[in-house]
Amino acid sequence: MPSRRDVLKWFGAAAVSAATLDIAPSRAFASGATRYASQRPPVGKRKFVSQAVERQLATVKSAIGDPKLAWMFENCYPNTLDTTVELGTLDGKPDTFVITGDINAMWLRDSSAQVSPYLSLAKQDANLQRLFRGLIRRQARCIRIDPYANAFMPDPHSQPLSWSVHDDTDMKPGVGERKWEIDSLCYPIRLAHGYWQATGDTEPFDDDWRSAMATVVKTFREQQRKHDRGPYHFQRPSKIPTDTLMLDGYGNPARPNGMIHSMFRPSDDACLYPLFVPANLFAVTSLRQLAQMSRGIHHDEAFASECTALADEVEQAVHRDGRMRDEQGQEHWAYEIDGFGNQVFMDDANAPSLLSLAYLGCCDRKDPLYQRTRNRAWSEHNPYFFKGRAAEGIGGPHEGLRMIWPMSLMMYAQTSDDPAQISQCLRWLRDTDAGTGFMHETFDQDDPAHFTRAWFAWANTLFGELIVDLHRTRPALLR
Repeated sequence: MPSRRDVLKWFGAAAVSAATLDIAPSRAFASGATRYASQRPPVGKRKFVSQAVERQLATVKSAIGDPKLAWMFENCYPNTLDTTVELGTLDGKPDTFVITGDINAMWLRDSSAQVSPYLSLAKQDANLQRLFRGLIRRQARCIRIDPYANAFMPDPHSQPLSWSVHDDTDMKPGVGERKWEIDSLCYPIRLAHGYWQATGDTEPFDDDWRSAMATVVKTFREQQRKHDRGPYHFQRPSKIPTDTLMLDGYGNPARPNGMIHSMFRPSDDACLYPLFVPANLFAVTSLRQLAQMSRGIHHDEAFASECTALADEVEQAVHRDGRMRDEQGQEHWAYEIDGFGNQVFMDDANAPSLLSLAYLGCCDRKDPLYQRTRNRAWSEHNPYFFKGRAAEGIGGPHEGLRMIWPMSLMMYAQTSDDPAQISQCLRWLRDTDAGTGFMHETFDQDDPAHFTRAWFAWANTLFGELIVDLHRTRPALLR
């Protein structure tokens, strides 16, 4: 039975991506005036078109001095809309399904992150508002189906993902994969809050959405595991240890301390210690956003207070137990802990990560604790920090040693106030696309032609978001 890693490797060649998107690979390598011909699908074959996004794309691209960087921005920024969005209706209301790219399933995390860069444009584009309304509804529906699932299929009659069919867990109809990750419930809140803040639109936040949010809080409470292990368990027959959980599917033991247990990381790899610090800090931020929405939209002070109380409890626990000290006695965040006093320091490129805490709004980027953590994560103190001839950056266990995730370069740039750091990240991103014009999941530290996932929409759109943000805040770096 192929694993997710096996399936993704089958999509590792750029030619596969080009064929999937109905694009001729030769155009990417043509010489002369056509060297940087657009790699977007023809207009008639694009899944979704937003005039606001098209205007933004044209404005920003014209301000980029480097021709290759401008070409990559043109390819990447609209990639989610061009290739991954399916619009429909359900019960007479908008419905939006967003696949990750080369897998025909929707991750709650990825789908939220893929469209977030378009939030600022939604108020001026009715089509974008329809997309967001449909996705917010779809995500709420998914959470109501199973709050412990990370990935969902287009409809309840679809078969689960091929690598999930033999999983020992409580699979529900419509679930693609059932790996419990705290961030799977945080990202839909982040998206909903961002949409509300950007547009003032309250239409998608109906009783079904409120029911889903109550389920989120209930699930977080269950996974504090104060009295028992809770209902979630998961095992998979696999040769990859990080694809399954030990101890009857409940994971490594942890002493309850008020933090939320997470069995898997946002990489879909199993946690070593189940008290996963970045995701708990993300949950604190998300719960406070949910409380703000509850008060502002529904005037539900009781639920808002419940969200705030849980956020306060988790925050207190993670600040008390989730810190470590370096060789000089300075504090920094741990990556995972078990509540018995054991802690591990590393970082993984997938967000939430230690590096991404400021990007996700979990702290101020100038916070000294975050700065020390960020510096340590971007160093050889992190066993998944790789430095080679092509670039340096953070990877993770998911694709193994030497494999740098472009996402980590984007997060490093997004959380930097140093123009030299940002410029270096832009050069690395520009020069490690293997001539495809797109971002990939990972590339070898010495050989960018060795990469995984030729069609990975989250990384593409995140790159577009970085360029748009720099155009707004540091335009000189693009000129």
